[in-house]
Amino acid sequence: MTVNLTPRQVYVIIPAFNEEKSIAKVINDIPKNLVTEIIVCNNNSSDNTAAEAKNAGATTIDATIPGYGNACLKGISYLKGKAKSKDIVVFIDGDYSDYPQEIVDVILPIQLNRADLVIGSRALGVKEKGSMTLPQRFGNWLATRLIKIFYGVKFTDLGPFRAISWENLVLIGMKDRTYGWTVEMQIKAAKLDLRCIEVPVKYRKRIGISKISGTLKGVVLAGYKIIWMIFKNL
Repeated sequence: MTVNLTPRQVYVIIPAFNEEKSIAKVINDIPKNLVTEIIVCNNNSSDNTAAEAKNAGATTIDATIPGYGNACLKGISYLKGKAKSKDIVVFIDGDYSDYPQEIVDVILPIQLNRADLVIGSRALGVKEKGSMTLPQRFGNWLATRLIKIFYGVKFTDLGPFRAISWENLVLIGMKDRTYGWTVEMQIKAAKLDLRCIEVPVKYRKRIGISKISGTLKGVVLAGYKIIWMIFKNL
């Protein structure tokens, strides 16, 4: 059976803070035949993340204000005037915990005009033992259930690996600059009645220590921000 895909440009945004050991691996595993441009948003790294990304062939831009959301917003700003309405923007972390080859699966529902936002769900996929901490698993469970209760849309994960059409990314109007980035996108998509789909993705132990789940402070702040974001948008 022949499947007709709508021609679209695909841009990949990678927020990165001190990921010099992993960023080239992520870039190298992205299927280049599908992707127009890879944008690494260097979030005030103190190591060689930017140089490693550039050497691997990515466009590197500086996001000097710390914060996961700040880095993502910098990537979005870069694409203004470049991306067109039907183009696809993929977000993936720079720690090599996701499998970049699976971009083909994450963007397919948008290419088929069956979805506006696609979440790569670690909960539905195969996870390497120890790749997600107990606080991460509990946080996902709680947050996704609260989204279902208050917004009526079922998610299983707040995973960072995701794709969205440019027109809907602009429509959502992302604002969060820190830990609430992923949940903000999903809540606003739900409120706008966008077609949200999850696809299973594999997940492995990240390279290096997580800046969020790797510290008690990070876990507490991220958990507080996610819950706050859910109730703020009611």
